[in-house]
Amino acid sequence: MALLLTCENLTKTFGTRSLFEGVALSIQEGDRVGLIGPNGSGKSTLLKILAGLETADVDQPGDGSAKAGITSRKNLRVGYVAQQDAFDEHATLLDVLADGLTDQFHDAHDREQLAYVALSKVGLDDPSVTVGSLSGGWRKRVALARELAREPDVLLMDEPTNHLDVRGIEWLEQILANQPFASVVVTHDRYFLERAVSRVVELNRTYPAGVFSVDGPYSTFLQRRADFLESQQQQQQSLASKVREDIRWLSRGAKARRTKSKSRIDASHGRMDELADLKSRNAPGRAAGVQFAASGRQTQKLLVATGLAKSLGGRLLFRDLDLMLSPGTCIGLLGENGSGKTTLIRLLTGELSPDEGTIKRADNLRTVVFTQAREELDPRQSLRDALAHGGDFVTFRDKPVHVNAWASRFLFDAQQLKVSVGDLSGGEQARILMARLMLKPADLLILDEPTNDLDIASLEVLEQSLSDFPGAIMLVTHDRFMLDRLSTDILALDGAGGAKFYAELAQWQNAQDEAESRQKKRGRSGEADRNDTGSATAVAAPATKVKLSYKEQRELDQMESNITAAEAEVARLEALMADPDVLADHARLTACCRDLESAQAKVTKLYKRWEVLESRRA
Repeated sequence: MALLLTCENLTKTFGTRSLFEGVALSIQEGDRVGLIGPNGSGKSTLLKILAGLETADVDQPGDGSAKAGITSRKNLRVGYVAQQDAFDEHATLLDVLADGLTDQFHDAHDREQLAYVALSKVGLDDPSVTVGSLSGGWRKRVALARELAREPDVLLMDEPTNHLDVRGIEWLEQILANQPFASVVVTHDRYFLERAVSRVVELNRTYPAGVFSVDGPYSTFLQRRADFLESQQQQQQSLASKVREDIRWLSRGAKARRTKSKSRIDASHGRMDELADLKSRNAPGRAAGVQFAASGRQTQKLLVATGLAKSLGGRLLFRDLDLMLSPGTCIGLLGENGSGKTTLIRLLTGELSPDEGTIKRADNLRTVVFTQAREELDPRQSLRDALAHGGDFVTFRDKPVHVNAWASRFLFDAQQLKVSVGDLSGGEQARILMARLMLKPADLLILDEPTNDLDIASLEVLEQSLSDFPGAIMLVTHDRFMLDRLSTDILALDGAGGAKFYAELAQWQNAQDEAESRQKKRGRSGEADRNDTGSATAVAAPATKVKLSYKEQRELDQMESNITAAEAEVARLEALMADPDVLADHARLTACCRDLESAQAKVTKLYKRWEVLESRRA
């Protein structure tokens, strides 16, 4: 495979803090790299350096090491999807994508046609929609579509799964698997690392070179890393024995020291320095000390909801929903972005009232809520004030804890206490919220995407804390590993009125796959199949049933074959656009884009017509 990009001896320091030193990394054609590492190790910064948005430190130590720099293939196109987008809220999707192609294509019509194609690839069919009207998950798709339109050779993505729901993450896995470009993805999603990457690279000072790279999925990486760390530990033990001998030798009398070989003395000191380095690298990694405090309540029915229904903006989100939260239960809440997960949480906390149904809470129910928006954090506030509300102590489990010790428990050092919350990373802000929630004894934990921005070590500690929590938990997360480990039940919302419980995540995924397969066989009719899937597709309200005319009945009878033919034409045109000869011919490519747009519009029109005829049939 051809080498696309390589970096050597990269170092980056912010002020007195060194993120990484001497890092080397190479990207080849076909690579699917998952980049992991502890919070603060510099993953996002390294990605920006690879994207050309930041520069590595120029001055290198005079140690004879290789010259720092990045080398790339000539005319290499590098795409970059940041953690947070910076779109104009009033811009349309078409404008966002077309503007992103200005440097590559001078013709406005060409830019628009390529934008249409890229939007269709990520499931966005209406280019006139404004960015501000989209959820976080769909905005992430827009950011990806903008880079796909530029046809990158290497795509860099920083935490792309943070704002995607579970089905959205599975869709992203398929996108990366089926595209011709190489990719580097910063992520802590362990299932994603297992299924969607061909190489895992960890950025961590534990390793001599600052990085550890393993070909294969995450499970292979874990085994190889364990073997390496065990070998490094054994190396430390062996070297420690030699250093003890060196110390005994060097400790002999002054007369004996004068006769000692200078080379042996230098070798002894070198072993001591090497041992100190190994001890530093082998020191146990730190993880946030997350431990939620339970109230000790024994009530079996903490919260009981019966017959809940709620609509927003004239759209039914769910109805006839019954659920009970008891000590020891963890309900994993699933659904596409906009399906009503946050609305249901607001009903359970009392912020909203249901349109129908009742919610009964145990007397003096103590509920602790983690919100993904982090709106309760004041970006202007110092870390000290955010952790201890301006005081020197916090009270945890009826005991005073000094703010310095409390900050250290969540991986903050004393120098950071004066730093503004707004200047901290996403992972650090998440740890602040965890620290504050731990001070509140709870009967019920409601956690809305608590895993965003947390590194894998912190995720594992959070999972263990939740597993040990004796109260009830309502968990909204895109982290499939955490859902699998903690959920006693899965509640899936479809955003069209349907809500169904599943025993485990795999059962829900199988139901979704079967539903999609049946829908495809029906020609994507949009017909709901609530009995088999527990999910209903939103369709127009049925019109009054009347007998179709002979012409309409014949049109309906032929509709499925007409849609099949129309979809085949779309597939043919998409394949044609991937033809290198077409891509190299400006006129043919433009014509093909127009034909594809027309074919897609025809398919949409046929589906709508089929829906109307079905709804009117007596």
